[in-house]
Amino acid sequence: MSLCFGLVVLVSGASAFNAPISARRPTLHSSVPPLLALVADEPPSETPEAQRRSPVPALATVALAAAAVFLHPSSAHAVSSVSLGESFAQATSLIFVSELGDKTFFIAALLAARASKLLTFAGCAGALAFMTVISVAIGQVFHAVPPSLTRGLPLDDYVAIASFLFFGVKSLVDALGVQEDGAGIAEEREDAEKLLDESGTFKKGGWPLVLEASTLTLAAEIGDRSQIATIALGAAANPFGVALGGTFGHCLATGLAVIGGSFISKYFSERVIGIVGGVLFIFFALTTFIGLF
Repeated sequence: MSLCFGLVVLVSGASAFNAPISARRPTLHSSVPPLLALVADEPPSETPEAQRRSPVPALATVALAAAAVFLHPSSAHAVSSVSLGESFAQATSLIFVSELGDKTFFIAALLAARASKLLTFAGCAGALAFMTVISVAIGQVFHAVPPSLTRGLPLDDYVAIASFLFFGVKSLVDALGVQEDGAGIAEEREDAEKLLDESGTFKKGGWPLVLEASTLTLAAEIGDRSQIATIALGAAANPFGVALGGTFGHCLATGLAVIGGSFISKYFSERVIGIVGGVLFIFFALTTFIGLF
């Protein structure tokens, strides 16, 4: 979560530095940790002219304050109104369904069929776990936008709802419009085979295999539907639950691919996967919308 802290601190720090000194002291809630109170109440040791010349003191103050609030146990509820367990279940189900028959699924399946299954799982699952944490951090950046910039509107929830609705409707339309069931999954498999053949990953072993599997998985996952869904969930739900659930969902799908993905994929129904995924996306859009009230 260090990336999330850094990005949030940069955004908040810029606003705090440009504001007058008197405006930089927020009204503290009783649940805020003592560390934050000490940081906020500390009198300025420099003149206004010196503070304008160097932003380091202001940024350091904001960094300590952000870390104190986020790491304090009482801040878990403040991060999101969605519970940890509910966020975990949402992320696990959504990611698992989204990854079935995806390009990353076949990268793991094809690589495990010709190389070490353990190393393949380590490389692919590790890359997906890393991408999940990064995506949740990006979502938390949206969640941490100051209310003064959004005029009090929960833009993070609005973005999540719009994303869920878009992917839900698109998944249903694509699933209902399938002419030949399995054609899209076969295309994803062909793309994965071509990618692995061109990279020469099949000839590698040991740590080079883990590194190559991670690199190919990251490249295939960037901009994917599951990544955008993780960003949306990370903005609207509990970030810890989303990170754990998303990682668990990726590990389930990757483990299934490594164990026997090439054989199991023959029984995948593109239409069924699309309908289930679409229903899940729309359901989470509705629950997020209801949560606004």
